[in-house]
Amino acid sequence: MGNERDMIEKGRTALGMELGSTRIKAVLIGEDHKVLASGSYEWENRLENGIWTYSLEDVWKGVQGSYRALKEDVEARYGAKLTAIGSMGFSAMMHGYLAFDGAGELLVPFRTWRNTITGEASKELTELFQYNIPQRWSIAHLYQAVLNGEEHLPKLSHMTTLAGYVHWKLTGRKVLGVGEASGMFPIDTETKKFNGRMIGQFEERVAAKGYPWKLSEILPEVLTAGEPAGTLTEEGAKLLDPDGDLAAGIPLCPPEGDAGTGMAATNSVKKRTGNVSAGTSVFAMIVLERELKKVHPEIDLVTTPDGSLVGMVHCNNCTSDLNAWVNLFREFSEAIGAEVSMDKLFGTLYNKALEGDADCGGLLAYNYFSGEHLTGFEEGRPLFVRMPDAKFNLANFMRVHLMTSLGALKTGLDLLFREEDVQADEILGHGGLFKTKGVGQRLLAAAVNAPVSVMETAGEGGAWGAALLAAYMKDRNEGESLGSYLADRVFADAKAEKLLPDAADAAGFDAFIKRYAGGLPIERAAVDALR
Repeated sequence: MGNERDMIEKGRTALGMELGSTRIKAVLIGEDHKVLASGSYEWENRLENGIWTYSLEDVWKGVQGSYRALKEDVEARYGAKLTAIGSMGFSAMMHGYLAFDGAGELLVPFRTWRNTITGEASKELTELFQYNIPQRWSIAHLYQAVLNGEEHLPKLSHMTTLAGYVHWKLTGRKVLGVGEASGMFPIDTETKKFNGRMIGQFEERVAAKGYPWKLSEILPEVLTAGEPAGTLTEEGAKLLDPDGDLAAGIPLCPPEGDAGTGMAATNSVKKRTGNVSAGTSVFAMIVLERELKKVHPEIDLVTTPDGSLVGMVHCNNCTSDLNAWVNLFREFSEAIGAEVSMDKLFGTLYNKALEGDADCGGLLAYNYFSGEHLTGFEEGRPLFVRMPDAKFNLANFMRVHLMTSLGALKTGLDLLFREEDVQADEILGHGGLFKTKGVGQRLLAAAVNAPVSVMETAGEGGAWGAALLAAYMKDRNEGESLGSYLADRVFADAKAEKLLPDAADAAGFDAFIKRYAGGLPIERAAVDALR
């Protein structure tokens, strides 16, 4: 306890904070990279005028609330006041569109990754660049605004992501880590900067509009892991800690997206490694050995925090519908006077799924709370359907909702593994889907037909990953790569449970996916009919 308090009081620590879809989490780590204290703040996006968004007031209320909870945890555990921190890193949901004028005022409400409103722009830019531009990327949002003739564009001075925005307000610097930047605009993996050829193509495409800006002027500066990205200003310190306890001058690492921090938190930045983050949304990141043979609209090409090429399969929907069903069972248990904890309820229902048929007994479900670009949906309708003679029991019911949480993801990963012959030695799973030991892990192994490991530290998540990136920037040796730092200094003694895919499970998942693909017209009918 004394050593830990000493680290805290002397600032031999690193802070990581991540603004996730439903929770903003902050963690403080020591010199051994272990978590000393944490704090969190719950929040939710809003659907306003057809746009999924968060207000900037909510952003700062959440950032301050998370940091305040961290301070309280430090004081409760160690009797110490948090005034000095060795380094900091901030992360958030990738992509989306935050547009500002020259005075730093937000021009339109924040458009998050969850929106599927840029289909026309995504298609045109993919054809122009011959490079997949997903709907949620910042450049797709910008170009869709151009196509729509939106009034804010002549005033545009700077565009960024949520992580970039928070970092800018804390340091005054308009920068992004390369992994986060790769969700704004394509990266040249040789220079580890935005692709100059494509910037030129975009500027030529919109030149006739006569805007007073060029794309190259409004994008943030791109930095790689380990590079200094500014220091906490006096204004930033007060913004983060309104109590005034925190001193300015703390160095910050480049702001990253949740994909990049997920790679850091699972030691998945080297080639032939991969990770799957499964929570409100789900995405898989496979670090590639080469460029893909063709353009796949289902696969995003992004980068690790140190600039290596990554094949990313991102799906908007994962556990929201599954959680809604578990909450229904909670209501039932309370109604009959048999109240149980949510941990027990999740554990019981998840494990029940393992008793089900490998193909879910003919049941079918779609977890589409919002649109799902990977299967061509701009809107979603959660749906459960079955044939009268399907094997309808609790085990199959839970299994189908767990498997459909990975259904869209599997369709994209099948392209990587089967069509592009991408190799992954191991997949690391992290996020809420893996909290119940062995269940989500087993079904993911079946979906990818590859070994899946879950580390003891998997629950620490992206905030811990952001803290690791902050520690790497401050503590790395000359020439020490991020991959080596993580492998040798952070994960050298890490314990992980590896699970090999079960042949029957894998065959069952393949059978389910055929039913899933064949049933998409049912989901389309639900979207069209339920208004």
